[in-house]
Amino acid sequence: MNVLVVGSGGREHTLAWKLLQSPNVEKVFCVPGNGGTALLPNCYNLPATEEDFVAITNYAQENAVSFVIVGPEVPLAKGIRDTLQEASIAVFGPRQAGAQIEASKWWAKALMLELGIPTATGETFTDATDAKAYVSEQTAPIVVKADGLAAGKGVTVAATREEANRAIDALFTAETEQVVVEECLTGEEISVLAVTDGITVRPLLPAQDHKRIGEGDTGANTGGMGVYAPAPLMNPTLMTQVIETVLQPTIDGLRERGIDYQGVLYAGLMITPQGEIKVLEFNCRFGDPETQAILPLLETPLDRIILACLEKRLDQLPPLIWSRKKALCVVAASQGYPGTYEKGKAITGITESPEALVFHGGTRLDHEGKLVTSGGRVLGVTGLGDDFEQAAACAYSAIEQIQFSGCYYRRDIGHRVRNVV
Repeated sequence: MNVLVVGSGGREHTLAWKLLQSPNVEKVFCVPGNGGTALLPNCYNLPATEEDFVAITNYAQENAVSFVIVGPEVPLAKGIRDTLQEASIAVFGPRQAGAQIEASKWWAKALMLELGIPTATGETFTDATDAKAYVSEQTAPIVVKADGLAAGKGVTVAATREEANRAIDALFTAETEQVVVEECLTGEEISVLAVTDGITVRPLLPAQDHKRIGEGDTGANTGGMGVYAPAPLMNPTLMTQVIETVLQPTIDGLRERGIDYQGVLYAGLMITPQGEIKVLEFNCRFGDPETQAILPLLETPLDRIILACLEKRLDQLPPLIWSRKKALCVVAASQGYPGTYEKGKAITGITESPEALVFHGGTRLDHEGKLVTSGGRVLGVTGLGDDFEQAAACAYSAIEQIQFSGCYYRRDIGHRVRNVV
């Protein structure tokens, strides 16, 4: 069968790569794809934006795709599934109503509070003065979030009330319509991505992302500078608790509200020092860079999982099969990211092996067919090993060979499991 992947980042390159490992998948089409998908055998980039639903519909019909898998959150929030299903095209990803779980932080917060799902206390505001008045009554640190989509960068963990007020001003100055202010939870963050057919939930391997730009988890928030899986913090007992108190109640609650949620439900969690689970956020799609660490360990064909979700028979799918190896992904970013950065820098030195995989994020082929940078997070290099030390050694050995002007990457990815400060 043929599959169409919507998106242009490292997550989409990983999805295409994993789908093509299946004996059932003949071709993958990417809209718009990137330099990595352009170089992948039996993978074809198609010229359109992620939000050009008419072009994506036409491409899906012309190429007889069995289903479309949507990588980014923006087309889901804008209703790509609703549009494509009107043309009888199967889509792995929630409808617009379900995508609100990521598109609106407050909608998700209200849902969690209604369902009794453990999360931070907080309020939403449409006016800076009201938000600051609320902050004045809270103790620092305090968290300030843009209500809408912000590509993982719309969150400020303010150490003081003054910093929180500056974050509120910045968001409203940037024409954010709503701002969420909530208590700051402490502990370790962990990502649990689950696939669902709207009834049954199957978690994938837990992962730990590194959001901050700087080593030692310092500096500005980014879309993610590295990740490892499976995260040892999430033991089987905790995972059962996540399923029973977070994932399943959320899917059940959505269904009770008339929302048929199919696709990925991504729970960003905080595990407190007391061992309590709290939901920081929900996302409505595969994570980036979590996908680059999780899917290389998946041995069950990805298309088989997706079809089981689309056909509402996930409960009949045998247990997922996983490699016993560890995976650690390091992101190579453009100088200046997550702020402004230059594009078009020539990339050299990419070498791959079974133990070192290179997934392209912000890359493209120029008019001469040469690989150049085109985004903030340029490459994700995933190392595989029998333990995290070995996985890290494979990833860093490969990334050290890669060159482009201004290349930056953190050297401490996986420090919690590698005992590296």
